[in-house]
Amino acid sequence: MTAADAESAAREEPVRMTATTPVQAAPARPRRLGVFAAVAVAALLADVLSKALVVAKLKNHAPVRTLDGVVYLVYTRNSGAAFSVGAGATLLFTLVAAGIVAVIIRFAAKLRSVAWAISLGLILGGALGNLGDRIFRAPSVGRGHVVDWISVFADDGHVWPIFNIADSAVVCGAVLAAILAIRGIELDGARPRRSRS
Repeated sequence: MTAADAESAAREEPVRMTATTPVQAAPARPRRLGVFAAVAVAALLADVLSKALVVAKLKNHAPVRTLDGVVYLVYTRNSGAAFSVGAGATLLFTLVAAGIVAVIIRFAAKLRSVAWAISLGLILGGALGNLGDRIFRAPSVGRGHVVDWISVFADDGHVWPIFNIADSAVVCGAVLAAILAIRGIELDGARPRRSRS
């Protein structure tokens, strides 16, 4: 076999993958820190601004009826957790909220899923909103009472406990997180592989 024949055979022979042939992995999804931060800031600002407006306009005002009585705007202060549970454990709730904020920020570096970024952004923004009340509002640092102002179907919270935008953000974020977890979607956006039958 001449050199020309050998070169021609080499060109025609297919390339075979061996155990040592490197396989390119799929490119990693981009991090979603921008989405996470934007959602958290939006939720926090909406909560802080709404509470400032409520304190300024509704503190010494009768409840305001809106949407034909579906929603009432009423100024209240809550020393407990959601639904006024644990009114005597304000400091404990402050510490728990601070812990939740720390855990979410730690997980943020792994975020490559837009849905998870939205979920954790809502939870972080809501937690920071109520944590701000606990730290900066009366009666004292760490024991501040949260400003609640949305009451549905009644003006006194007897149909559904009075809440605020931070509470809504946390609940919506938690519901979305539960849906993502049930569907098996990871923080990095990976989905469970379907088994072939």
